[in-house]
Amino acid sequence: MKYPYVPISQRGSLSWPNGERLALMLTINLETWDLSKDTDKPYYAGGPSILPDLLPGRVPDFPNYMWREYGQRVGVWRLFEVFDSLGVVPACTVNAATCERRTAMVDAALERGCEIIPHNFEQGELLTNYYDDPDREEEVIVKTLDAYKKTTGLEPKGWLSSSLRGTQNTAGILVKHGLEFYCDAMNDDQPYLISTEYGSIVSVPYSNEINDFTILTRRGHTTNEYRDILLEEMNVLYEESEQSARLMNVGLHPHVSGRAYRVRALREFLAAAKGLNGIWWTTRQEVASCYREQHAQHISDDAQ
Repeated sequence: MKYPYVPISQRGSLSWPNGERLALMLTINLETWDLSKDTDKPYYAGGPSILPDLLPGRVPDFPNYMWREYGQRVGVWRLFEVFDSLGVVPACTVNAATCERRTAMVDAALERGCEIIPHNFEQGELLTNYYDDPDREEEVIVKTLDAYKKTTGLEPKGWLSSSLRGTQNTAGILVKHGLEFYCDAMNDDQPYLISTEYGSIVSVPYSNEINDFTILTRRGHTTNEYRDILLEEMNVLYEESEQSARLMNVGLHPHVSGRAYRVRALREFLAAAKGLNGIWWTTRQEVASCYREQHAQHISDDAQ
C-alpha cells in the first residue's frame, strides 16, 4: 500500500453534508479472545495485561482474562444504556469470535442500528503474525468476513485489525474483497485515499490516542481527566473544522469505559457534544462515501 504525504496545511478544503463540521464517531470494541494458546511463549489474552508477569500461553491467566470479560458481561450493557439515554448510536467493531461465541453483544448492536465493523477473527491473533505470508493473512480476513456476514446478515464495508496490527498487504486484501474503508492508519484528522495493487481504499482513522485503553489503563488518568481530554480534543478539532472539516474517533472498550466509576466521563462528554452545532453523528461508511466524491479536490491524485 502507499499514500501521499500532503500536510494538512497544503490540502484543499474538505466539507461534510449539510454544512456539518466535525464528524464524530464513537467506537465500542466487542472483542473476544482465547483463554489460552498452544504455546510456551507469554500470551496476553486480548491485549496488554492488567497484571504483570505474563504466563505461558498454555496456562490460563484468569485475572487478566476475567478483567476483560467483565466488559462482555456487564460493561458493554452499561455503555449501551448511556448511549440509549442520550439518543446516540455508536459504531461497534466485532471479532468473528464475538459473532460465534458472544452473539448477544452483536445482536444488541444490530438492534440499535450500530455500524458494525469486522475486527479480525480472534483478538489474540494478529495479522502481523503473517506479515511475510499474504495468503495466510488473506485466509484469516476471508474467514472473518464470512463469519461476520453469517451472523449479522450484512455486507462488510470496512476493517479494523485486532490490536491495530495490520501489514503492508492488509489494505490490498481488503480492496480485493470489496471493502471500502480501512481504519488502521491512525495518522490524520481527515480521511484520505490509500492506493493498493487492487485499487484504492479510504482511510477513516481509528485512534490509539483518543482511546480509553491508552488514557485510562496505560496512562492512569482519572475519570475527570478522561472526560477533559475528550472535551479538549473535540473543542480544538471543532474550532479547526470551521475552515476544513475534521473527524474524531473515540475508541471504547467495555471493560475500561464500562466500569461504574468511569462511565460518567463518557456521559458528560456526549452531552457536551450534543450541545454543539455542526457535529455530524455519522458512520465510517458515510464518511468514506462522502470522501470519495471530493477526494480529488482535497488531495490531488498527482500528489506524491
